[in-house]
Amino acid sequence: MFQINDTVVASDIIEENFLCDLSVCKGECCVEGDSGAPLEDEEVKIIEDLLPQVWDDLSPAAQTVIKEQGVAYKDTDGDMVTSIVNGKDCVFTYYDDKGICKCAIEKAYREGRVDFYKPISCHLYPIRLQKYRDFTAVNYHRWRVCKAAVLLGNKEGLKIYQFLKEPLVRRFGEDWYKELSLVAEEYNKVKSDK
Repeated sequence: MFQINDTVVASDIIEENFLCDLSVCKGECCVEGDSGAPLEDEEVKIIEDLLPQVWDDLSPAAQTVIKEQGVAYKDTDGDMVTSIVNGKDCVFTYYDDKGICKCAIEKAYREGRVDFYKPISCHLYPIRLQKYRDFTAVNYHRWRVCKAAVLLGNKEGLKIYQFLKEPLVRRFGEDWYKELSLVAEEYNKVKSDK
């Protein structure tokens, strides 16, 4: 574990390899799981406000769920998460012509219809954040649905923190990421000297 400012970063973030392989997993992380994607408090309002811009990209079943319970709910752990359809798909999923599950919010962002990329928990995955009173834990969430990403990451030699540079900078800032990169360099240097 490494401390950077008010975060504690698990060492596997700089040790383990990872590179999403959507052609293999088909975006299963947006479908499988016990509940929807974790949301920051301010993200619920942001998503509610952009809903008209993504509405037509959502499935009729997702639209019904949103009409009945809204874009988010509190799960059994008391965390705010995106609403889900039939106990599986996030309400903001859609499927492309190759059957790959994707995010309607991200699609709208890429098309210039909204200025919010997608929930930070989705952008950061497989990193999960856990907030404590004095710090935020930055952990690697291992999940069987990401086996292809681990294999591709190993093949390409891409570490988790390198793969997730953009969302890590989005969440913690450039200076934090530079510090993490320095820590990773030092850590790997010491490890290779042994």
